[in-house]
Amino acid sequence: MESERIILGIDPGTTIMGYGVIRVLGKSNVEMVEMGGLHLSKYQDHALKLRKIYDKCVQLIETYAPDEMAVEAPFFG
Repeated sequence: MESERIILGIDPGTTIMGYGVIRVLGKSNVEMVEMGGLHLSKYQDHALKLRKIYDKCVQLIETYAPDEMAVEAPFFG
């Protein structure tokens, strides 16, 4: 029997936070479950932006109960 894993990926950003959820079955079967972005440019208050990011991450974790999570390292260009 093949094992199933749910993986949540987060691309952090205070203007746009990207995310994706994939389902991995066995070693080679990968399925996109959900992907999207949280657009935060309309908010000026950084504390509010962080709250929105937190709320979205909690919602994704509660909805999909991921087995693993990956967060892209932030960089400044």
